[in-house]
Amino acid sequence: MCTKPYNKALHKFIFKGSIAKMKSVELKLVSELMKNSRRSDRELAKVLGISQPTVTRTRTRLEKEGYIKEYTLIPDFKKLGYHIMAMIYLRLSHPLSPKEREEMFSGVLQVREDNPPSLFLAMDGIGLDQDVVLIAFFKDFSEYSSYIQWTRTEMTGKLKLLLHPAGITSFLVNLDATTHFQPLTLSRIAINLRKAVDRGELSGTS
Repeated sequence: MCTKPYNKALHKFIFKGSIAKMKSVELKLVSELMKNSRRSDRELAKVLGISQPTVTRTRTRLEKEGYIKEYTLIPDFKKLGYHIMAMIYLRLSHPLSPKEREEMFSGVLQVREDNPPSLFLAMDGIGLDQDVVLIAFFKDFSEYSSYIQWTRTEMTGKLKLLLHPAGITSFLVNLDATTHFQPLTLSRIAINLRKAVDRGELSGTS
């Protein structure tokens, strides 16, 4: 585990790559859209201090180049009937080849017509002696348990061989709890991005 203090050099390292090709105005536009994507180009132009045609052209280019992947909303999941958010960790039996990795994720993401999982994210990574993390929403503990049982016993083919015998652990969040330190939002990331741009910590140009 990295214990070195967070610093400007590390910040630049984390954000380097495709973001270095973005201009400051593009980064600022993305930040504003993350805070509220319902605003019109005219409203965004006023906030950013640029013309409306510039906003429209910039937004269109960012969409075309894949910097903006989709426009969506963050609902109150509890009011929609989802009462559990689960972070599910999968431990693998051995490092995966590219083919095995593809088989793993196709199995994890398999959609059952009778009860498709409400997956929010599925990615591999490192840490906690685990290899894959899934984030999913469930209506209740019974639905969560059913998905875990299906993952353990009903996935067929080579996928079973990829999982370590003790390869599934979870952390459950009770969405009915009255206290949440920070509910799910993109606004904090947007503010962090904008402040980094304003401080010149990212490589975007004007």
